[in-house]
Amino acid sequence: MTQEKAFATYDVLGVPVSATTLDSASGAIANWAKDDIGRCVFIRDVHGVMQAQDDVQLMQLHHQAAMVTPDGMPLVWLGRKAGFDVSRTCGPDLMERVLANSPMTGLKHFFYGGKPGVAEQLKSAFERRYPGLDVVRTDTPPFRPLSPDELTEVARDINESGADVVWVGLSTPKQEHLMHALVPQVRATLIGVGAAFDFHTGAVKRAPHWMRGVGLEWSWRLASEPRRLWRRYLVMAPRFVWMIIFGRRGNA
Repeated sequence: MTQEKAFATYDVLGVPVSATTLDSASGAIANWAKDDIGRCVFIRDVHGVMQAQDDVQLMQLHHQAAMVTPDGMPLVWLGRKAGFDVSRTCGPDLMERVLANSPMTGLKHFFYGGKPGVAEQLKSAFERRYPGLDVVRTDTPPFRPLSPDELTEVARDINESGADVVWVGLSTPKQEHLMHALVPQVRATLIGVGAAFDFHTGAVKRAPHWMRGVGLEWSWRLASEPRRLWRRYLVMAPRFVWMIIFGRRGNA
């Protein structure tokens, strides 16, 4: 089911990226809490765009999401080139902004993902940072696909918790497929934020602000986790540049 788009979009190799800023995206999320409609938000970087080139189903999920925010600076630059008012709207920053505003907006949150114990650590960290924040539940899924009965149970937990926003801290494309399976059964906004859980608990250190602003966070992450991320930044990123320049797409 395709969800109503909150923003104008621009095409990045077939992926409809929403023309967002941190302010506009966080405002939309707060506004959505006024109804009982389940929605998906994808946080998209170059790596995710490239995965969608080789995964037709993942590409289709992007077209069905309510919002696809520009995470990496290359996506921001492409949006600005297309004439949109766009700023980087990455998972850790969007999560921080929405949670920081929540004592005023009244949003209730569910943390779902991470390694065992991480979601609970995240809850403690944010509640110390923002007194009055309401994190109504945390949970950690098994490291395997959920059965239909387990999906139904997770959806029930979300609805019974009263959460307005569910932060899903898994990897791409696992989190996107999970959110798509859950969204028809829930009354909350599901947001896939990947490694944000690790960043906000201090398990993984983020790049300095100046590196993030000029599009060099990838080099920091590569240096921090070369064995895990080398293919993402040394193979998939150059392929992205080549496809942007020559206008080629994968199987989308």
